[in-house]
Amino acid sequence: MSDASSALDDLLRLLDLEPLEVNLFRGQSRDLGGKAVFGGQVIGQALVAASRTVEGRWPHSLHAYFLRPGDMAHPIVYEVDRVRDGKHFTARRVQAIQGGEVLLSLICSFQVPEPGLEHQAPMPEVPPPESLRPQTELVREWLAAVPQVPPRIREAFERRTAVEFRPIEPRNPLLPTVQPPRQAFWVRANGTLPDAPLLHTCVLAYASDFSLLSTALLPHGVSWLTPGLAVASIDHALWFHRPFRVDDWLLYAMDSPTAQGGRGLSRGLFFDRGGRLVASVTQENLMRRIGQ
Repeated sequence: MSDASSALDDLLRLLDLEPLEVNLFRGQSRDLGGKAVFGGQVIGQALVAASRTVEGRWPHSLHAYFLRPGDMAHPIVYEVDRVRDGKHFTARRVQAIQGGEVLLSLICSFQVPEPGLEHQAPMPEVPPPESLRPQTELVREWLAAVPQVPPRIREAFERRTAVEFRPIEPRNPLLPTVQPPRQAFWVRANGTLPDAPLLHTCVLAYASDFSLLSTALLPHGVSWLTPGLAVASIDHALWFHRPFRVDDWLLYAMDSPTAQGGRGLSRGLFFDRGGRLVASVTQENLMRRIGQ
């Protein structure tokens, strides 16, 4: 088994939560090289927990607040509140709890599938993913350009992930420069997933937290690795528009319209290869000089 497919299998195990009681589930964590549990993992697991209490309806939106950093060495308990079961919509609130404290509070909405009026923004014109270099290949060049990389950071860069990225315009986060506040990646799961639409939705929720925060840092010539800079996700919102497969290439186009008050706002759109807009995301993040 390749490292990539092993990483994807590990992600699927993380998303397969252990039921503890009615409306109560437990999930494990993984160290991806950050200082705390990866936010996309907590969002994905919270969406799984909510979905375990809903039948015949599909998630169309979620809104989450990150309240505390999570400890990667300990499991997380997800408590689901069945807020409402309406004729067409269902609402669930999920609290992610560790050590008796809430790490994340999420509310999500599910809908009975139905037809309706349609329009969408056009997909940006970008090169196809087959013409772009894999990020795993780029990482070797990024690390070679900065020999004195701390072992923990080097290990994080070299670790194969459950999701593959191919940047449209590669940028070395170890050597950040001032850039316009926008970037785009082709993204897909590092392997084939079962024909389970809900699973694809949860994996996309997991992947949506990658690189979104860094978009707001681009015009300042810094990255999440810059010494003396504190960065963290504050909140995260997702809307699912149309069916998709996350094991086929999706274009993740991001921009950041503003930063102020120690906070930056980032937005993202996911398009499938046919140009259909399948999901939208926004996130506000902390981006503060330490000591300010």
